[in-house]
Amino acid sequence: MWKSKSRLLLALILTAVCLPQTATQLVTPEIRRVGDKLACKCGSCNNTVATCQMLECHYSLPARQKIAAMQKAGAGDQAIVDTFVKESGVAALAAPPAEGFNLLGWVMPFIALLLGLGAVLLWFKRFAARKAATVDALPEIDRRYQDRIDRELEELE
Repeated sequence: MWKSKSRLLLALILTAVCLPQTATQLVTPEIRRVGDKLACKCGSCNNTVATCQMLECHYSLPARQKIAAMQKAGAGDQAIVDTFVKESGVAALAAPPAEGFNLLGWVMPFIALLLGLGAVLLWFKRFAARKAATVDALPEIDRRYQDRIDRELEELE
């Protein structure tokens, strides 16, 4: 009986210790939806406003509060994002827009992949051409050796 009471007391104490570690109320699905579009600019992480795990982050915590206040006022998701972009510039976005010079950031990985694939194919083509050239350059020597092998095999019989 004493063991079960002590286990129950231990469970209650551990529960009380874990309560302060629960998630903040400022990360609701609505705030997460908008916060995923905005980059955290605290300088020590590469996360979005919604996913920044730094305790008391000097950027994401006020940004979440601002998003919640704007949503409570009835602003739409794009209007909130536009407000952040107007205040901080395009750097406020988690992903650059696919227009102008930023389009290069979206297209360049595919171009690099195609260039690399082309280089590998060119190397294989050149390697195959060298191998074919060496085989075609020595047919007379091959015939001479084949004739010698045939003569020696006849002598053995």
